[in-house]
Amino acid sequence: MSTATTTTSGNPRRLREYETIYIMQSNVDPDEADRVASRIKEIVAARSGTLLKVDNWGKRKLAYPINKASRGVFVFFKYLGYEDVVAELERNLRLLDSVVRYQTVLMNGDVKVEAYTTEAADLEFRRLEVSAEPDEEPGVAQRLGLLDAPRPQRREGGYDEGVEDDYGAPPLEDPTFAGEPAEDEEEAS
Repeated sequence: MSTATTTTSGNPRRLREYETIYIMQSNVDPDEADRVASRIKEIVAARSGTLLKVDNWGKRKLAYPINKASRGVFVFFKYLGYEDVVAELERNLRLLDSVVRYQTVLMNGDVKVEAYTTEAADLEFRRLEVSAEPDEEPGVAQRLGLLDAPRPQRREGGYDEGVEDDYGAPPLEDPTFAGEPAEDEEEAS
């Protein structure tokens, strides 16, 4: 027996299973993250839906930069509802500044409410933890050592035979390439 009600136009409304994942900015305040999760719970309940699972996946690396950010806070919701719950949920997510992306997927087009059980632990939103680690990863120039990299200091007396330089590379064979004048040039001056 599927759960279907009839609308005023005579078309049956079918209960469906949905999953929504939304991504918030990586520097979002934990209180703001709680408010967004509470708002989603209220929308699902107000639209005659049933919340099945809430999961805060925490801060993760994005597949591609969004607004120059490489990390975001991922939150997963699984719920039962009619087609109007998705429209209202996505409208609210679009209005929130802290939410940068969202996606809803229809998992099952016709469900029986009796087939789903929920536990109280599945419905609790795990509070976002503030971490001391930097939000952004170094850019390409920093990873390549072009920016903010300490410059190697030349040792007194030039490069010694068999001694590695500051980058761990063996010394160059030709001292003129290392910036030291060749013996012929010293005598000429």
